[in-house]
Amino acid sequence: MEPTTGATNVTEFIIAGLFRDAGVQRACFVLFLPVYLATLAGNGLIVLTVSVSEGLRSPIESLRSPMYFFLGYLSLVEICYSSTVVPKFIADLLTKMKTISFEGCVAQIFFFHLFGVAEILLLVVMAYDRYVAICKPLHYTTIMSCQLCHMLVAGSWLGGFFHSLIQILVTIPLPFCGPNVIDYYFCDLQPLFKLACSDTFVEGVTVLANSGLIALCSFLILLCSYVVILVSLRNHSAEGRSKALSTCASHITVVLLFFGPAIFLYMRPSSTFTGDKLVAVFYTVITPMLNPIIYTLRNAEVKIAMRKVWSAKKSGMG
Repeated sequence: MEPTTGATNVTEFIIAGLFRDAGVQRACFVLFLPVYLATLAGNGLIVLTVSVSEGLRSPIESLRSPMYFFLGYLSLVEICYSSTVVPKFIADLLTKMKTISFEGCVAQIFFFHLFGVAEILLLVVMAYDRYVAICKPLHYTTIMSCQLCHMLVAGSWLGGFFHSLIQILVTIPLPFCGPNVIDYYFCDLQPLFKLACSDTFVEGVTVLANSGLIALCSFLILLCSYVVILVSLRNHSAEGRSKALSTCASHITVVLLFFGPAIFLYMRPSSTFTGDKLVAVFYTVITPMLNPIIYTLRNAEVKIAMRKVWSAKKSGMG
């Protein structure tokens, strides 16, 4: 008979990882460590630039400054999101036995989902900012006030917190009394549910609905926002269209990089294929590194502000 209580005898889990071969794992270590360091450096530089540069800091002083205000918080979330998984993942590549405590596993799931949903909601907020800037330019500074900007950021963090709290409250009561090998490279809900000593159909549907509802609604809002923006650009001048499309292109690229792999993984039947794990590596390791590159390469104002920050820093050191 299947256990019905939440008694948990398992105190730690073994992480299967990406590959079994030690040589391949060492090669992955050499590849992913610079990627993670680049993630910290790139996103950290954007956070520093937005924080230090007065021209980008206040949502009132500059017409476009709320975009940079949100970009700074998006980069901060990217650092947190990546750091939830990647440091341990990289360290495990050099160890033969990859273990994590039950408490550590639950904590990793909590923060991974918190920062993941916070990022989704921030992308929605940034789309709303672009919608107001392009479709209602005369009312932009009135609508996107400093107070509203802070409320939208706080709402993104709170949304991530409550989403993650629900996931954890569903997971903790499950009994884990036998197998303890997680067939993944970090702790996530679906691989963990496979180890439970009871039927997890209801719990699986609950967490999938919780994640799927947020992702689907957010994606539809993003899609509708950019459809409206693209339609409204027909009434703008050629120069205005070019400038708006350049800004929106960066944001759309980041949205596709985030949602594309996630949709591929969660909208198909569960699998143990290494390919699925590699897709997950893309959005947990690679995407956070690409985002600052995408935003800075296509944005002259960010690059100019970064140069000013570095020039000021060198002058101060001199």
